[in-house]
Amino acid sequence: MTADEQVDKAAPRGPRGSYAKGQARRQAIVDEALAVFSRTGFHSGSLREIAKRVGLTPAGLMHHFADKEELFAEVLRQRDEKVRAAAGDPAEHTLLQQAERVVAYNKTTRGLTSLYAIVSAEATDSEHPSHEQFADRYRSTAQRAGDLLRAGQEAGEVRDDVDPALAARLISAVMDGIQLQWLLDESVDMVPLFEEFVRGYLVPRD
Repeated sequence: MTADEQVDKAAPRGPRGSYAKGQARRQAIVDEALAVFSRTGFHSGSLREIAKRVGLTPAGLMHHFADKEELFAEVLRQRDEKVRAAAGDPAEHTLLQQAERVVAYNKTTRGLTSLYAIVSAEATDSEHPSHEQFADRYRSTAQRAGDLLRAGQEAGEVRDDVDPALAARLISAVMDGIQLQWLLDESVDMVPLFEEFVRGYLVPRD
C-alpha cells in the first residue's frame, strides 16, 4: 500500500456525494417553497413553480417530498426552528423578553413572517391541512404562556391584577396583529409597539 493510499484510508470519509447532493437539493426545494408559499399561501402555491425554480420537473420534486403537504410541513418546521434559535425557548420569568425577541426577529425575516400570517389565516378553513396544527399551536402556546405568567406574578415580575389565561391569548393576538400591520405598511415599527403593550398591560406599575 502506498503512502497516499494509507492517508486516504485513514482519513474520515464525509457523506457520499449523492447523499450530500440530495440533501442540498432538498434544502433548495424548501427554500424556494418558502418563497412561493409566503407570497401565495398553501392553496395557491404551485409545486410546478417550486420545481421550476430548482431546475426540476414536478415528478422530480416528488422524489424528495411525497406531496405538497409534506413539503409544506417541512417549511413550517424549519420556520419554527429559526424563530426558536433566534429568540430561545421561553423559560420561567423570561416569557416577555422572549416574546419581544420573537417580534424583533420577525422584523428581519419578512418571508417567514408573511408565510405565518397567510397560512394562519388560511388554516381557519377546517379542510386546510394545517388546521389542527395551528389550532393546537395556539392552544398549547397559550397554556405554556399562562403557566409562565403565573410564575411571573409570584415573582412580582407580572402584574397581579391580570388574568394569566386571558393575557396569554392576548400576547399572541397582539403579536399577530402588529405583524399584519407591518406586512401591510413597513413604516409600522413592531418592536416599540409590542414593548408598549408589555409595559402598559403586563409589567407591574411603580
